[in-house]
Amino acid sequence: MAPARGLVDAWRERILFSGVESFCMFIGYPRSGHSLVGALLDAHPEAVIAHELGALTLFDQGMGRRDVYRRILQNAQEFAASGASPRPGYELMVPGGSQGRFSRLRVIGDKLGGESTRLLARDPDLLRRLERKFRVPVRAIHVVRNPYDNIATLHRWRPNKGIKKLAPRHFALLKANAKLRRRLGDRVMDVRHEELVAAPRERLTELCRFVGLEPSPEYLEACAQIVFASPHQSRHEVVWPPKLRTKVDNRIASYDFLAGYSFDE
Repeated sequence: MAPARGLVDAWRERILFSGVESFCMFIGYPRSGHSLVGALLDAHPEAVIAHELGALTLFDQGMGRRDVYRRILQNAQEFAASGASPRPGYELMVPGGSQGRFSRLRVIGDKLGGESTRLLARDPDLLRRLERKFRVPVRAIHVVRNPYDNIATLHRWRPNKGIKKLAPRHFALLKANAKLRRRLGDRVMDVRHEELVAAPRERLTELCRFVGLEPSPEYLEACAQIVFASPHQSRHEVVWPPKLRTKVDNRIASYDFLAGYSFDE
């Protein structure tokens, strides 16, 4: 027989998790600004977003809804307690925000973009199974950044790979995400990193309503305080071979969600 305290805890979890209205996940590319978007949503008092937990992988490996939710809460609490700073100079704690905690749990999810894309590309049926098992709709956030900056930032963190070797990996993710967007339809929202930086309150309002949250003016103002003054254009820190520039330009022209991006814009 389970201890009485364990039964009470299990009952509380059932009540808590029954109030979840949507599962939020990310698709996209490494070094595109997912961490910022995840932190802003996690700061909302009715949402908990884990930081690179790998919730889809846990579900794919057989973990049930309650255990996945429990791991998400634990991850978010630990990340907030650590100061929510994945690296020096990149602070993600929203002043007065509810990171790692909540007043009411309506939206739950995990911030892990590139890996989620690769997993869903291998198993297109995974999200349908998750929605059926978790009994909530999935909301997918597709964070997009200028491909030149995306590739250049990845190169800065993995200089031993060489930019010519890193670019094809980004191209493969572009192709996979284009397919995912078509399949997900209105369950996916594009978030341009540059637009979020330029107008954080407006873009965050749209994002919150997409996942099922209502943002207060106080919440939006606090979130805006940690958004960078301007996007970092790391493309200018890399020497681009002319043939690679041509390939990147061709990829940009191939996808509607990259319209307007270029080396100079």
